[in-house]
Amino acid sequence: MGVIAGGHNRQSVYPGYVDDALLVVDFLNTVDLDEGTDVLNRTETWRQWTTERDLHADPLPVTRTARAALRAAIGDPDVTAEPLRAPLHVELAHGRPALVARSAVGAVLAAAARLAVLGEWERLKICPADHCRWAFYDRSRNRSRTWCSMRACGNREKARNWRRRATSLDRVTHNPACG
Repeated sequence: MGVIAGGHNRQSVYPGYVDDALLVVDFLNTVDLDEGTDVLNRTETWRQWTTERDLHADPLPVTRTARAALRAAIGDPDVTAEPLRAPLHVELAHGRPALVARSAVGAVLAAAARLAVLGEWERLKICPADHCRWAFYDRSRNRSRTWCSMRACGNREKARNWRRRATSLDRVTHNPACG
C-alpha cells in the first residue's frame, strides 16, 4: 500500500518503516491546528483521505476516537483517550504472518502495532508548540528530536525563551528600586 507523506513530514524515514510510520503520522495529522483544518469534520474529506490511500473509510465517530487515542498515546497533552479496539486479524500469506485490517482505522492501528513491535513507537511524537501539535517521526539517532520543525516551531520557542530571559535579566539589572 502506498502512503503519501503530507504537510510537515515530507522527509523519508528508515526504509523498513516508511509505510507504517507515514500512515500513522498522516492519520494523526488529519487535524492541523496551525491551519485550523480537520479532515474528520466532514465525511467527504475523510473519504477523500482514505481513497487517496486506497483504504476503506470507517464511520467518523470511530475514526475520531481512534485518532484521539493514538494522539494521547504518543503524548498530545490536549487530548484525552478513550479505550479503543479495532478488528484486526493475522493472515498467513506468502509464508509470512501479516496483520490485516479491513478499514482505514484498522490499517492505522496495524501500522502502529508493527511500529511498537519493531521498537519504533517511541519515535512517534507530538510537537510541544501550543499552536502546532503536529505529529512527526523522530529520525534522530538518539531519538531526542523535540519539534516538528526546528526552523518553525523550535526556532519560535527558542526566540520566545530568549526574550523572556532577556526581559527578566533587564528587570533585575535596571530595577529603579535599587537606586
